[in-house]
Amino acid sequence: MRILIIRHGDPDYSIDSLTEKGWREAELLSLRLKDEGIDKIYCSPLGRAKDTARPTLEKTGMDYTILDWLREFPLSVTVPYDELGYRENGKNICPWNLFPQYWTKEAQLYDNSAWPEHGMYADGRAEVLYGQVTEGWNTLIESFGYHREGQIYRYDANSDRECTVALFCHLGLGLALLSQMTRISLPLMWHTFFLPTSSVTTVIMESHRSYVNEAHARIVQVGDTSHLYKGNEPVSQSGLFSPIK
Repeated sequence: MRILIIRHGDPDYSIDSLTEKGWREAELLSLRLKDEGIDKIYCSPLGRAKDTARPTLEKTGMDYTILDWLREFPLSVTVPYDELGYRENGKNICPWNLFPQYWTKEAQLYDNSAWPEHGMYADGRAEVLYGQVTEGWNTLIESFGYHREGQIYRYDANSDRECTVALFCHLGLGLALLSQMTRISLPLMWHTFFLPTSSVTTVIMESHRSYVNEAHARIVQVGDTSHLYKGNEPVSQSGLFSPIK
């Protein structure tokens, strides 16, 4: 089984849709995805994800299923940067936009079991939202015959091992999904990986002949934008502090 995690195209957040560039990205993405042999398409309920999927639906004749847990991770955090001696005060900061001068010194954020207890997440919202992503993923993969036991997925003869599934979603949510698949700390995943707009991240359910009916989720490609290079479309800087060269 193959899972394609797709970030929406370059966003116009003011209208929850795409910029002109975003629509070009979505078109180039659809030219790639139409030949990927996709069997099922799932999508965030937000407009920018649905609009990104639209050209692919038109070319494949498929429809999508909306999954509410694929919406962008609706969370902000407050960091008292001034009190800590940093230059800017942190009010309602996007949780994957923390300054590295701060988060790299917070050892607790590197620990997959301890990060929810950090002061930024003390109200429990992040842990609840992360739990919803985990539950949503486990339910989805179980519908294809994979039953999760820790990092191992057991499957039976009725599992759909040859299918390809596309998930149209978001930057924060896509990285949260990778975090729960790998058990890499969510804050660490958010701050050390990046998914460009319209990028494709590929996960396979890998099996080994020595272990019959067992698999694990293996990430084989992260944030691929080869369709943009093929179409001479620059990679968007949306979500980055520094430009991609």
